[in-house]
Amino acid sequence: MKIVIIGGVAGGATAAARLRRLDEKADIVLFERDTYVSFANCGLPYHIGGVIEHREKLLLQTPAGFKSRYDVDARVLSEVIAIHPDSKSVTVREVNTGRSYVEGYDKLIVSTGASPLKPNIKGVDNERVFTLRNMSDMDRIKATVAREGIDSAVVVGAGFIGLEMAENLKKAGLSVTVIEQLNQVMNTVDYPMAAMVHRYLRSQGVNLLLGETVTAFEPKGDRLRVQTKSQKAIETDIVIMSIGVRPETGLAREAGLTIGCSGGIKVNGYMQTSHPDIYAVGDAVEVTNLVTGKPALIPLAGPANKQARIAADNIVMGNSRTYKGTVGTCIAKLFDISVGAAGATERQLQKEGIEYITSICHGSTHSGYYPGALLISLKINFSPNGKLLGAQAVGFGGVDKRIDLLAQVIRNGGTVQDLQEIEQAYAPPFSSAKDPVNMAGFIAENILQGRVKIIHWHDIDTRDPETVLVDVRTTEEYQAGHIDQSLHIPVDELRGRLGEIPKGKTIYIYCKIGLRGYVATRILMQCGFEAVYNLSGGYDTYACVKEG
Repeated sequence: MKIVIIGGVAGGATAAARLRRLDEKADIVLFERDTYVSFANCGLPYHIGGVIEHREKLLLQTPAGFKSRYDVDARVLSEVIAIHPDSKSVTVREVNTGRSYVEGYDKLIVSTGASPLKPNIKGVDNERVFTLRNMSDMDRIKATVAREGIDSAVVVGAGFIGLEMAENLKKAGLSVTVIEQLNQVMNTVDYPMAAMVHRYLRSQGVNLLLGETVTAFEPKGDRLRVQTKSQKAIETDIVIMSIGVRPETGLAREAGLTIGCSGGIKVNGYMQTSHPDIYAVGDAVEVTNLVTGKPALIPLAGPANKQARIAADNIVMGNSRTYKGTVGTCIAKLFDISVGAAGATERQLQKEGIEYITSICHGSTHSGYYPGALLISLKINFSPNGKLLGAQAVGFGGVDKRIDLLAQVIRNGGTVQDLQEIEQAYAPPFSSAKDPVNMAGFIAENILQGRVKIIHWHDIDTRDPETVLVDVRTTEEYQAGHIDQSLHIPVDELRGRLGEIPKGKTIYIYCKIGLRGYVATRILMQCGFEAVYNLSGGYDTYACVKEG
């Protein structure tokens, strides 16, 4: 059997290696239009910033290595320009010579990936405007950054790659401005969590321009002037465009393969396209979002590798393994903070008309009495019957551990009750007896059982003037900062000062992170106060969001 693979990075390279391990006799040919195969594209920003010092560390395999270890014919600088399903062949163009030839196949795997979006605006093709997709892009950016006189950069787009580039450009010694069209960074998390990232990035010297749209890049001497819709003008030495990616489906479209409603190549559970002898994997394909149940584009390296393995198994052993879908589990490190997410955001749930409840909790990476405990914040979105729909984490440690646990509960269709019962390895240096994940479950159950009613940060400023706002923190905390027009009664004094709180009115309670607010809410509810609400995430969340 002869198997041809189009694309030699994550999905294609994984499929090639798996195919060989399953079938020593197969004839495997891999085509890659770039100079390199099997490189670590997720690591590219870190070489630019000098975190990964040696670029060869990013090269996981070479054509010669593929041949010697896997007996795979990996042809670089070879671009497939057409797929011919009827004749089961592809047309290949050699990039260096321009020569074209036809290569036949029995089975074909399409792993063409996704390409960076480039908006149609004035000056976007200027030589100082870069995108980052491959090793060559990385080399050009790094060489430019290293030139004398290059000391500033603008990053357009505040997704994961854009912010990783911002971090690494700062580490390379540049001043950095990030411009984002949305009012927040990282659309994979909800606004309160993004606000924590805003505060931290600014503390690291990154200038954030949110809710801004770039309208033009104009040369000014040997620099660029970046123009925005609000008439701002930022002068810079280089620009990194990072506004997202689109699946590379041109070959599939021209070959008559079905393209899904999301714009990716449509595949079944076997990773098989509309043509039975052609499979597709990675960023170019449409997958099922396991929360919404609908087709989606979720370009992540982990799913791409898993899809490639499944496609290889099905080619060799017959269609027997299925890819069920993804919840979009992702994480990024930005300086010393980590941001992770899985499942659906509030925006996605609202768009799909899915009813949900949300709550925020703040905790520590491990027991507070053990030295070195760091802040970690969790936000979960869940249905009125308790099904976990989405989770997000921001913190200075342990984010990966928590988001992985939460992702598996979402993937398995689990509930907030499951969060309460998760068993984690516990010792004071590693966690708490009641881990933040367990605490998120406890809080959600209290909400569902009616033991507490909650409000969110945006409810504070839109409250009815008759609402009574009660701050139950200590005097020192209150004096350091509080919400205007709030009555101050520390929780430990509350039972003796109930007479100061009017009955028959709506009462909003808040503390630092929500825990003392919950205690105060329970006291009031059991003492005859009815419309009592606790501020989810407490004053810490409210103050952070108000900073923007």
